[in-house]
Amino acid sequence: MAADPDGSQPGRFGFDGAELHLHIAEASLLLGDRPSAREHAEESRAETRTGRPSWAAATLTLAQAEAARGRASDAAALAHAVLDAIPAAALRQTSRLRLRSLDQDLARTGTAAAEARSLAERIRALPQLMPVGRISDEPNGH
Repeated sequence: MAADPDGSQPGRFGFDGAELHLHIAEASLLLGDRPSAREHAEESRAETRTGRPSWAAATLTLAQAEAARGRASDAAALAHAVLDAIPAAALRQTSRLRLRSLDQDLARTGTAAAEARSLAERIRALPQLMPVGRISDEPNGH
């Protein structure tokens, strides 16, 4: 990664620092290390452009870390930011899974926060994914 930070050299498979931080954040969540999850999700988010799939993944992982800290309103606000930035039809399946997981986390807390209720409604209203029949603009074609 240090030799080719932009990922433009032939043979580079596209793994970057933002993705590394995302994986560490997700692992930290699984291990119950909320501060580390939050730190790495924020780092991943900072290294990506708003509206990109990687930004959505980092933002939703940060939202899950906030929910784990008992900050339901903050978690829901982050998820709303993703839904506001990315058109529903362009929202990847992995982001949809993260949204559903977050919704379940918020439901388990029993919070009646307006943001969490609104988020649940927006998630339920997401249209089904439709095959696009074309190659993605992502470097790996997926």
